[in-house]
Amino acid sequence: MPSPATFLRLTLPLAGVNVLNQGSRALLATIGPALALEFGLSATELGLLAATFFASYALAQLPAGLGMDLFGVRRVQATLALVAAAGFMLCALSTSAIGLAVGRFVTGLGVAVGMIAMLTVHTQWLPRDRVAGRTGLGVFVASFGGMAATLPAQQLLPFVGWRGLFWAMAGLGVLVSGWIFLSVPDRPASIAPKRSLRAEVVEYWRIARHPAFIAIAPAITLLSGLNFTYGGLWAGPWLRDVGGYEGTLRATLLLCFALGMTLGSLCTGQAASFLTRRGYDAMVVPSIGMAGLWLTQVLLILNPWPNAMAIGAWWFLFAFVSSSGPAAYAALSHRFPPEIAGRVGTLINFSMLLVVFFLQNAIGWVLDFWPRTALGGWSAAGYGWAMGITAAAQAAAVAWMLLRRPREPTPSRRAPISP
Repeated sequence: MPSPATFLRLTLPLAGVNVLNQGSRALLATIGPALALEFGLSATELGLLAATFFASYALAQLPAGLGMDLFGVRRVQATLALVAAAGFMLCALSTSAIGLAVGRFVTGLGVAVGMIAMLTVHTQWLPRDRVAGRTGLGVFVASFGGMAATLPAQQLLPFVGWRGLFWAMAGLGVLVSGWIFLSVPDRPASIAPKRSLRAEVVEYWRIARHPAFIAIAPAITLLSGLNFTYGGLWAGPWLRDVGGYEGTLRATLLLCFALGMTLGSLCTGQAASFLTRRGYDAMVVPSIGMAGLWLTQVLLILNPWPNAMAIGAWWFLFAFVSSSGPAAYAALSHRFPPEIAGRVGTLINFSMLLVVFFLQNAIGWVLDFWPRTALGGWSAAGYGWAMGITAAAQAAAVAWMLLRRPREPTPSRRAPISP
């Protein structure tokens, strides 16, 4: 088993960027209704504000993935953490919705490849059957950022305001950048690129044409994308408009979502590694997560027990099963050599974020078909139709995967390398 030292040197510093990522996504769900009232935003405009983050997130994927493979994760991530800090500062200084959008755009660039950076480093330095578990453990640590952005942020809001929360995240970004630069090793010399830049860029096209990528990527993008779409924005307004919850109770239910992500990241990653070591297909755990996510959406649409405890349980389950996304990323990355691990992961992420950008806007479009409520929210019927559309899209992607996915080849084990 890899030593605790590799966790401290490899996983924990890179998890810091993911703390910023998770916190930034969850924070908008917490303060989104307040921003909508303060700036007079419609559902479409609020969705666009959230989606701006994911647009830049998507734009950064391919160049950042190539950069990690060519120059190493250490240098790329230390730089991007400073970019994220600058984005948080812009949000804190903004006086309009446009200013917030610009800040969110810059933040998205900075945190864009946090999880893929962990996956890449683990693929390069650890044995294959430890990659999913260690990456899941890193996402587990990062999930505390999402938890902090729910009830704790709601409690701090009256004292520091939403600007103060953004300033705190900017300071954390600077600290994380320094930690990564001092701790994370450069990539192993054995997998340094040996081809021209053009040949390295063309590798993206070869990955995209691979039968496994074509078959599995759509289901993976929706598995993680729905987590981003609802956890990053629409779970908060849903709790207000469908559940009727405000203030502390709404923040507590968002905390249930964050807890689901925290435990789901840990449990699904460890389960995937456990099963991989015993010869099972690495997609077993993500496939169970996909089925559970579809079922949870059906339960939220039907809302058979409309009380806070049941609704908290549904959103907890939603986050838990959709947190199997990193295990799915690892399963697909196993089919490619480690020297292109950054590009494989970022190409999946790029596809997923395009889906998130579309879905966050599309849900706003659907909600705007109904008149605003007297309290300034959106119709519960609109949320039902929107979630029905996302559930149907996920079912179609899973059906495509089952029809097209080739069996995973027998893995070749690699000995761990001490960084």
